[in-house]
Amino acid sequence: MAAAVRAGCSHRGFISVTRRGSHSSTALKPQYDAIVIGAGRNHLLHVLGGAAVSEEIIPGFHFSRASYLLSLLRPHIYQDLELKKHGLKVYMRDPYSFTPMLEDGVRGRPPRSLTLGADLAKTQQEIGKFSEKDAKVYPDFLSYLERLACAIHPLLDAPPVDIPGLTQGSLRKKISALRSLKPLVKSGLKLGKNIPDFYELVTAPVMKVLNRWFESEPLRATLATDSVIGANTSPNNPGSGYVLLHHVMGELEKEKGAWGYVEGGMGGVSESIARSARSLGADIFTNRDVKQVLIGQDGSAKGVVLTDGTEVHSKVVLSNATPYITFKQLTPQDALPEAFITAVDQIDYTSPVTKINVAVDKLPNFLAAPNSADGKPGPHHQCSIHLNCESMEVLEEAYREGQQGYPSSRPMIEMTIPSVLDPTLAPPGCHVVSLFIQFTPYLLEGRRAWTDEDRERFADTVFDWVEHYAPGFKKAIVGKDILTPPDLERVFGLTGGNIFHGSMSLDQLYLARPLPSVADYRSPVKGLYLCGSGSHPGGGVMGAAGWNSALKVLADFKRL
Repeated sequence: MAAAVRAGCSHRGFISVTRRGSHSSTALKPQYDAIVIGAGRNHLLHVLGGAAVSEEIIPGFHFSRASYLLSLLRPHIYQDLELKKHGLKVYMRDPYSFTPMLEDGVRGRPPRSLTLGADLAKTQQEIGKFSEKDAKVYPDFLSYLERLACAIHPLLDAPPVDIPGLTQGSLRKKISALRSLKPLVKSGLKLGKNIPDFYELVTAPVMKVLNRWFESEPLRATLATDSVIGANTSPNNPGSGYVLLHHVMGELEKEKGAWGYVEGGMGGVSESIARSARSLGADIFTNRDVKQVLIGQDGSAKGVVLTDGTEVHSKVVLSNATPYITFKQLTPQDALPEAFITAVDQIDYTSPVTKINVAVDKLPNFLAAPNSADGKPGPHHQCSIHLNCESMEVLEEAYREGQQGYPSSRPMIEMTIPSVLDPTLAPPGCHVVSLFIQFTPYLLEGRRAWTDEDRERFADTVFDWVEHYAPGFKKAIVGKDILTPPDLERVFGLTGGNIFHGSMSLDQLYLARPLPSVADYRSPVKGLYLCGSGSHPGGGVMGAAGWNSALKVLADFKRL
């Protein structure tokens, strides 16, 4: 199942769920309790997670073609669906961050680098190479982030406050809606005196916050990458602090803020979810294109219509596609209010991301951390490797070029090499390399579509920069796969190429994700729900937070 799959449209494949006690079937039934529309393409691995797929796009090399790290899948869902039992295996990373410098070594020593890991003493020693002051306050900074992240966990596991319920309808309905305040109150109590800190972090430019904590550029820039990763923003922009906080909210193997590699590639997550779903009576169909949501005479969702004309009926329909695809392509327009359709058109899907997957026949050899004589991977090879991240100004300049319609000439690059921990991904001695790159516009110069020549030219730019840090990288390449924002949209159904199913800006979070009128997953069509990353709490389709709503539905069926 983790081999090559072919491209398709953005809503191929669906899950049909029946009550507990029924058995999974390969035959399509006329009636189900719930249908979950997939968000990726025409393959099992896309039914629940649009970009979490493992592919053999180069013979012998298995890539996580879009998604590449796991963290944001909520722990209780992980446990409730018994994903370990169903084959999910994760390789933890320690250390987890490596930032090499582009500089001349002193007295024959290699250039400096910054490595961050779980061993606090070693991490402080690394930071001390750049600033003793920063090394001393770093533990306090981690505690500060953990306090804020843990305090808002109750908000991640519940719908936003029911504003219409609190302000409209009967007194009985208003009293019932008061329950939706509980997670917000719980988070407020947890924050306590830290509420001002939380408010500042989610509204201020992250640069303002980091400048108050630290003085060394490599540390500030390394931390700042989490404030812009996947987002069309810079560390100088208000709201970038929330993106930083979002990326430390995750948890893996009870380790808060940890990210790991899934054995066999990220498709292993989807495969384990599929096994769990089938064990609970769900039917999963691939290569079946969903053409439209079926609307009954009473205006409610009654199922879906496939492209071959087959009608599949259900009590409710959940869409894991982006809000744009759900409401502009899958839902009949006459079933939606005109004002709502206009609002859907205004959702921001701007993406700065290009993903390049590379097969290499030898391990990258960094000047700042030369390979050992035996050629075995070093601790830094398992990290997120931050290139062109030596200073805030480098990140800011990359952002400015992207906003002017040009691919960054010195792009921000996050490199991962999962095959150093997972030998199933590449032949012996070879490796798969993931390059997550910013900033690249959807349209070049604001008007022109990407051509194959443009893709190759930008890939050459990226490879040249990697070569600066790790000479010999270009000669080691045996194959590559280039995915610009339009490619991410075309291949994975990510509107605008946005990995979050919509920007994670303050105007598109919590009560307003994706729109204020549908923040509780319900749509204007009765029985039609959003369950993808475009709904609260958001997250990365390339991570796992976007699956949580759909998985909650499956977990609920487990308890029936």
